[in-house]
Amino acid sequence: MTKITKKQNIGEIVSKHPKTVEVFQKHGLHCIGCFASHFETLEQGCKAHGIDADKMVKDLNKVVENKK
Repeated sequence: MTKITKKQNIGEIVSKHPKTVEVFQKHGLHCIGCFASHFETLEQGCKAHGIDADKMVKDLNKVVENKK
């Protein structure tokens, strides 16, 4: 299985792994449905919202690996 990285597109992550929506919301990145999510990387979104991208990637991958 491919791990989620900071360089991946937000929209792509959510599309491939719908359960990750919970993680985005937990971290305060609520723009998963906005227009920018279709071209913005996870790293860019986190930076714009003052979120620790490394922590978020770790939490996203936990959800994907555990299929919670």
